[in-house]
Amino acid sequence: MTSQAACLTLIAPRELREELFDYINDQSDLVTGFTALDAAGHGARVRLRTPAEQVKGHADAVAVSIVLQEKAVERLLERLRSAFAGTKLVYWVVPVTEFGSID
Repeated sequence: MTSQAACLTLIAPRELREELFDYINDQSDLVTGFTALDAAGHGARVRLRTPAEQVKGHADAVAVSIVLQEKAVERLLERLRSAFAGTKLVYWVVPVTEFGSID
């Protein structure tokens, strides 16, 4: 069986940004790097936590993308489920057919 690369995307409330970044950085046995972007959560299931979010009509969030091997995705998700239980962290995983850098 070959090891397929996958991209794990996490969406977290902006107030968890630094805690999440620190946690991911501590998982150096699985994660060698990640990309993070500010995001705006929309939809019926999105919780608008602050009056400012209620006025804007979207939740301030952070999106984190991590490319790693599928086995590592499962291990990282297990750890995240334990460390961030109750935070409503949203995630999805998609296959990566190619990954590299252009030097």
